[in-house]
Amino acid sequence: MTEPEHGSRAATALAIAATLAAGVGVATQSRINGELGQRLDDGYTAALISFGSGWLILLTILAFSPRGREGMARVITEVRHGRLAWWMLLGGLAGGYFVLAQGLVAGMLGVAIFTIAIVTGQTVTGLTLDATGFAGARRTAIAPARVLGATLTVAAVAVAVIPRLDGEGFPIAAITLPLLAGVAVAFQQGLNGRVRAEARSALAATTINFTVGTAALVVATLTHLLIAGLPEALPSNPLLYLGGAVGAIFIAIQTVTVGRIGVLVLGLCLVTGQLAAALVFDVVAPLGPGSTSATAAAVVLALSGVLVASIRWRRGGRGTTLPSA
Repeated sequence: MTEPEHGSRAATALAIAATLAAGVGVATQSRINGELGQRLDDGYTAALISFGSGWLILLTILAFSPRGREGMARVITEVRHGRLAWWMLLGGLAGGYFVLAQGLVAGMLGVAIFTIAIVTGQTVTGLTLDATGFAGARRTAIAPARVLGATLTVAAVAVAVIPRLDGEGFPIAAITLPLLAGVAVAFQQGLNGRVRAEARSALAATTINFTVGTAALVVATLTHLLIAGLPEALPSNPLLYLGGAVGAIFIAIQTVTVGRIGVLVLGLCLVTGQLAAALVFDVVAPLGPGSTSATAAAVVLALSGVLVASIRWRRGGRGTTLPSA
């Protein structure tokens, strides 16, 4: 084994570990925003508070980061000269929709079921985007290991959700929101990875993501408030306002790691972190329906999917290697 190969392996392993941690952050944000939406009885306002606070944090950091500002200027130049399509800057729309889904139905479904619904969209869409080279990324063939990994993760969805479909008022229609959010997030990951490559700055790419998402949520929330009116009062618990900070961190991690591990493996790592953390939240601090043994089984299946999809099996040999990109 040569030294460059070792470095590539170590960087890939680090990217996978960081993405798993980002997955924990996603579940944490879902738990925070789900309760904030319940306390306000207004998922739109909860989403705007979460995403908008993250945007303000990023703008503050950007003000003290010359490299971040250079990255923003570089992206503007690339778009102006047609080397980067303007629509590739719209990943934040998916992020805004994801946070809106958290505020609207995470409290209703519970963190685990909400997370598992996200998984379906992320997994299947990630497999497709990697194969097509979405947003200019390197194409990754649909190898048997990747198909098996995605299948195991989808099986995890079935194991966790089917026991809930027992006719006792489980809000089946509500699953549609996080399911579509999972699809949107897979596109967001690909777009943000491309913007980060052009900006050469994760901070710049993440700030663009939050700027677009916040703008969309301002329009959606104002429209909603004109119809439904203002919430009665804001909750006093300061922890309920940390969703934006958590989101800024995990979006930045995804923006950095997607170029190395690909959209599918990134999605599977996020799934594992999300499911494991969601299981803990549903046991320690439940929100909505509690967790069951089926949810624990789903976590095991999802973890198996991550391991299978992120290992490249050598032809004619015994060893395995992690994908370098």
